[in-house]
Amino acid sequence: MRSIGEMARDSGLGVSALRFYDRAGVLVPAWVDPVSGYRWYEPGQLEEARLLARLRRAGMPLPDIRLVLASWSGADTDLVRKLLTAHLDRLEQGLSDARGEFSALRALLDHRENAMTSLRTATVRMPGAAPELAAALDAVRFAAGTDPELPALGGVLFDIEGERLHVVATDRYRMAVAHAGVTEHDGSRVQIIVPSPLVDAMRALLDGEGPVRLSVDGDRVTLEVGDRQAAGQCLDHDFPDYRRLLPKAGGRRAVVEVAAFRKDLETGPVRSEGAGSPDLSVLSVRDGGTVTLCADGDADPNRVAVNRDFLLDALAAGGRDRLVLELDTPTVPIAVRRPDDEGTFSILMPVRLED
Repeated sequence: MRSIGEMARDSGLGVSALRFYDRAGVLVPAWVDPVSGYRWYEPGQLEEARLLARLRRAGMPLPDIRLVLASWSGADTDLVRKLLTAHLDRLEQGLSDARGEFSALRALLDHRENAMTSLRTATVRMPGAAPELAAALDAVRFAAGTDPELPALGGVLFDIEGERLHVVATDRYRMAVAHAGVTEHDGSRVQIIVPSPLVDAMRALLDGEGPVRLSVDGDRVTLEVGDRQAAGQCLDHDFPDYRRLLPKAGGRRAVVEVAAFRKDLETGPVRSEGAGSPDLSVLSVRDGGTVTLCADGDADPNRVAVNRDFLLDALAAGGRDRLVLELDTPTVPIAVRRPDDEGTFSILMPVRLED
């Protein structure tokens, strides 16, 4: 007799799978210990288990597998052959249907990409000149992603619509949004992802003087400041719909003095959830709108944990002596806003605490 562990090892079926097939009446053990409930299998059942594993890997439904196992050892193999042939026919038809659907999807994607590339043209000027766009890029650049597995996040989204240029960056754990005014735009929405190195080159130009002009032509973007320019290719990816990720109004708001709050974060209590995990600051808004750092043992049910370094980055990018923190429940993102500019902000994903 083979134990269930030995059967799992030799057949390629997991212990949990063997238990499932027992309950389903597909592969019932030869004997079950009435005291311990432990399952035991006869040596001849190993071949059935291996056959069952092959049929499941091939995607055969359980009712057909029952018939195959019941008929496998018989002299008449006609039923088994018919079941195998019927299942193979279903697989081939399913593969043919899937290829057709994927071909249609690729055609739709090609059409959409071609349409987007051909329509993606715009030329705008910045009435606020270089400092406004520089401040917008400074407010979001820290949140751009660096993961090579997510190239769509490796830059800053330039979203031109109406008389506004929104710039957005996210690495999934944080997102920053800022804006600048534009003129001479026809109002149609144009979105491009500017790779981070090109963003940095554009930002360097904005320390100079002169009129600012941004041009988009298909997959190429150019920023001109006076008689200097930075130009390059946009990232050929789709940026997430950031508007769906924007925080809703509500929660608890607190105004913080940035310098003092930074010092509290740098010297105050931190929490780590294990080796390799970032240092967390656990925040709570007390009555009167005061933000406090919670130490271990604080039982406030509304405390919110956040990556401390990410919060320090957001405070620096806020560019103000005073900023507004919005906190809600422990699972709702934290927003860091400017008191004088609600349209420029960053949001940070909270970290679940393992109590």
